[in-house]
Amino acid sequence: MENRNIYQKFVKAEPYFHVLLWCMVLFYPYIKYLKRDGGYMMSFTHELNSLLFKMTISYFLYLWFFPKKNKKKYLLIVILAYFINACCYEYFDRFFHEGDTHFWKHFAANSLTYVSFGVVFFTIYSLKNVYRKQVEIDRLTQEKQQAEIKVLKAKVNPHFLFNTLNTIYANALRKDDKTPDLILKLSDGFRYVLHEGQKEYVMLNQELQHLKDYIILQQERLSNKIVVNFSQDIDNEKQQISPLLLIAFVENAFKYSSIIKGKNHVIEIRVLVKKNTLFFLCENSFKESAKQNIDKEWKESGIGIKNTKKRLELLYPERHQLEIEKDKDRFKVKLEIQL
Repeated sequence: MENRNIYQKFVKAEPYFHVLLWCMVLFYPYIKYLKRDGGYMMSFTHELNSLLFKMTISYFLYLWFFPKKNKKKYLLIVILAYFINACCYEYFDRFFHEGDTHFWKHFAANSLTYVSFGVVFFTIYSLKNVYRKQVEIDRLTQEKQQAEIKVLKAKVNPHFLFNTLNTIYANALRKDDKTPDLILKLSDGFRYVLHEGQKEYVMLNQELQHLKDYIILQQERLSNKIVVNFSQDIDNEKQQISPLLLIAFVENAFKYSSIIKGKNHVIEIRVLVKKNTLFFLCENSFKESAKQNIDKEWKESGIGIKNTKKRLELLYPERHQLEIEKDKDRFKVKLEIQL
């Protein structure tokens, strides 16, 4: 984005630079001799004639020669253009210097002048081209990142869907009053993934609502096996965040807590946003030995922490810190993002 802005400013300012450059060339002799008796000897028409030939060779190089990929192939044409331009200038300049016979002396001097202007315009072209190429590289990089992000976000967890539908079906058979609300939350969850999840950024309160709906569905499915302590402290709920970034860590917490024997395994989830910085903590019970009990389809499905790490690197480069701590009893994720 920064390179694009610089390039756009460069392109907008370039015409003014060209006008300023040629005005300086045109009026420099008059300014130089301003305080001398009689001022500059040559007429304004003479200077315009000189300016015309300087501009001709400069823009021939700038607009035609410099953009060529294989410049060596066109060197002979450039040398010929220099020679013709210098000769034509000498011919027309004779009208202002009657009787002057120093053709080759003037020819050599003017050729050096044209080379100097060629260097100036090559510098302008090179600077412009560097920024233009960088903008193109940035554009291609951004398109690649967006394509990767779409692939990563598309990995919705079918294991969660099937288990949740089974829970809702069991509740429906019991004519549980919570069944309609569960169906609505499941519907909202998938609507969020399919619609909001495809956007570049969403409101933080939308992302957290999706997270809370997911937690409610999981708690209903896992009943008294899991206890979730969720808290949030946000100074600006309209703050934006890339969607589906936090769900992987919560999904992982439920996944590993649910396979441990016993009841009332605690999952701690805390979200804090202060001055455009998000602090996220997710901590759950964990046993390394229980990993073998995870259903293979569940283990391989979902967005996953690995994919979320990749998304964080793409979306918030050098603007996030992710710490994952794991011991024999607890699994803790701490994430900080400069939104």
